[in-house]
Amino acid sequence: MNWKIAIVGGLVYYVALFALSTVVGIVVHNPQTGILAEAYGATQSFWRPELFQDKPDPMLLLKMWIPSGLLAAFMAAGIYSAIRSSLVGAAWLRGLKFGVISVLFGIMAVLGYRGVFNLPDQIWIWWTIGALVIYLPGGIVLGWVSQKLAPAGT
Repeated sequence: MNWKIAIVGGLVYYVALFALSTVVGIVVHNPQTGILAEAYGATQSFWRPELFQDKPDPMLLLKMWIPSGLLAAFMAAGIYSAIRSSLVGAAWLRGLKFGVISVLFGIMAVLGYRGVFNLPDQIWIWWTIGALVIYLPGGIVLGWVSQKLAPAGT
């Protein structure tokens, strides 16, 4: 594993994912106006109560989402640094392939959790669409920044 990619690349990857997830959050997940607002309202007991306040609690973001998102991004960038030599093509293409792998693992998780949690199918579908929107371009960013940090052959 390349620690420079894991840390610096992970931080850049996190910023890209955060920016993309902000857009997805507004369009899909907003509990008042998002595509899933009705489904989330109907399944409110599954979600953190802070998310349903008139003004969601920003401390939830600071205490949970940022640390867990950073940890996940560092882990993903570390994994990418370990497997990128197995992915052929230009840096952006290797990153895109890693994004596809990430989405596929997300779909596998959705398929497993769908059998456990009795949530409407539209939630699972939109979470998968959101993963595509976030992880494909995020992977491209990770591939590009990794090549800048530690050049690898194409």
